[in-house]
Amino acid sequence: MDVSFFTSETLALGLALLASGLIAGFLAGMFGIGGGAILVPVLYQFLTAVGVDEGVRMHVSVATSLGIIVPTSIRSFLAHKKRGAVDLELLKSWLIPVPFGVACASLVAAYVSGDGMKGIFAVIAFVIGLRMLFNKPHWRLGSDIPGFPIRPVCGALIGFFSTLMGIGGGVMNNTFMTLYGRPIHQAVATSSGTGTLIAIPGTIGMILAGWGAADLPPFSLGYVNLLGLALIIPVTTFAAPFGVKIAHMLQRRTMELFFGFFLLAVSARFVLSLYGV
Repeated sequence: MDVSFFTSETLALGLALLASGLIAGFLAGMFGIGGGAILVPVLYQFLTAVGVDEGVRMHVSVATSLGIIVPTSIRSFLAHKKRGAVDLELLKSWLIPVPFGVACASLVAAYVSGDGMKGIFAVIAFVIGLRMLFNKPHWRLGSDIPGFPIRPVCGALIGFFSTLMGIGGGVMNNTFMTLYGRPIHQAVATSSGTGTLIAIPGTIGMILAGWGAADLPPFSLGYVNLLGLALIIPVTTFAAPFGVKIAHMLQRRTMELFFGFFLLAVSARFVLSLYGV
């Protein structure tokens, strides 16, 4: 782990991380959704600006996002659990499938290229963006969450794709639960627990996946940038309430549309970058 102090590279990286946290925190508060899907593309752009190697840039963005999710997901889960809003039975049934999906994603991240990571993020962002744009509250796949084998398979897939995207799985878990008739408030509360099941093993997995990787930025432990954790967590906490103020001026459906278009734009930008545009 490179821990060089007081170099121009470290200063540039620190400023980029602070700027990423401010923008991602504001947008996360504005869109009313977890910051991972926002932080990863924002952080990627700032890491590009300060010259972090393209081969590890996307990996560092995703891994650092997962590390930032750990304390926020735990805090959110405990708060929701105290109110009795969490579906603990569902979470217990996902204690193995979700981390299994996370572990598989960590193995993929250890071998896939930076362009491959961008392609994966672009595809998932595109699908989620379409879901946000065309979501209908009355859409249902069933009256209750199914059991084996659908439930564990869905849990593993949520863990797998969320890890590769650097998110806590809130959008995916909310979609899964509401499509099977669960109220949105219970889905949101349970997603905090799902985020914990994803973020903790995901962070560990990305540390191991990037262990010994070349061209990592200073203060990196595997693909997880510790300086990013130290700077972005408090900055996003500071910036989020300003985004929330904007969000309360707009209707929920308007915010869904904004977030959907944001994800489609990010997806398009990453796809174009794969072709050198």
